[in-house]
Parts: sequence; C-alpha cells; structure tokens
Amino acid sequence: MAILPEIHHEIEIPSGVTVAVEGDHHTVVKGPKGQLERAFRYRGVNLAVKDGAFVIHKDLPRREHKAICGTYAAHVENMIRGVTDGWTYDLKVVFNHFPIKASVQGQEVLIENFLGERFPRRSTILQGVKVTVKGQDIRVEGIDKQAVGQTAANIEKATRVRGRDIRVFQDGIYITNKGGEA
Repeated sequence: MAILPEIHHEIEIPSGVTVAVEGDHHTVVKGPKGQLERAFRYRGVNLAVKDGAFVIHKDLPRREHKAICGTYAAHVENMIRGVTDGWTYDLKVVFNHFPIKASVQGQEVLIENFLGERFPRRSTILQGVKVTVKGQDIRVEGIDKQAVGQTAANIEKATRVRGRDIRVFQDGIYITNKGGEA
C-alpha cells in the first residue's frame, strides 16, 4: 500500500452562503434557508476557508485519513445544499383493509388505525424538520439531511409489521422519494 503525500479536498462555496471554521474543528454554514453547525473532531485533519472554497487537508494520510476527509467533504457539501435548496423526503401511506390515518400533533406523527389497532402509533419529529400530511402523502422537509432522513425513517419504522406475514400484511408508510429539493 502506497502512502499518498497529501489529501486535499476543495469545496466551492456558492454565492449567498458563508462557511466559517470556529476553533479547530467546528464548522458553521449559513445560507438563505438557515444555519447549520457541525463539529468535526478528528485530529490531524485541517479545515479552512480559503479563496471562496472550503478546504480539507491532511499531510501523509493513511487509508483511515482518506476516508475521514471524504466523509467531511460529503458532510459539508450536504450542509451547503441544505442551506441553499433544503432536503425533502416523500412517503406514501399504503393499506388494504383498515384505512390508516396519519396526522401531525406537535412534535409527533400519529398513525391511527394501523392494522385495526385501537391505540395510535407515534413517531417523533426531530428539531428543525417540518412534516406535512395531505391525504395519503406525507412530506418531510428541512435543511439538515440527517434530521430529515431520520424523521422519515422514524415514520416508516413506526408502521413496521410485527408478528404477521409481511408478504400478506403490506400495510404501512413507505419512503417513495429521497433527497429532492424542498
């Protein structure tokens, strides 16, 4: 295995977006839709903003360092896209016999009449995420990709069929589209 002399990722910062590195590893991205903060705590990886680009640099990297730098670059690109365009997940309510009713109450999604159950199933909505229900379609929107994806996964997981044959009982709420623009 050959050791690379350095790893250098440059991510162009679009107009209307500001990226700042506070301290050694705390990154703040501000844009038209809001602000995101994230701590990148891996030692030896240098983060900086130079000439309108976010720079991730590591001298004498190993395989692990290369992976960490690529992960940091992907996170910063997702943060920039989030504050400019936003993230959206679309979900679909599917049922055969018992009509499922989904609604938003506060910071929870209530799923009523799932497989004829008497008590509603609940799914948490993470901070900074907006959930809208229109008939059988659910839309999850926000600027933080991880929070939006986790909220959609929470909703999908709340309707997981347990103790029955999933080939027969295919009722539930399923993700149909990921990551589109808000």
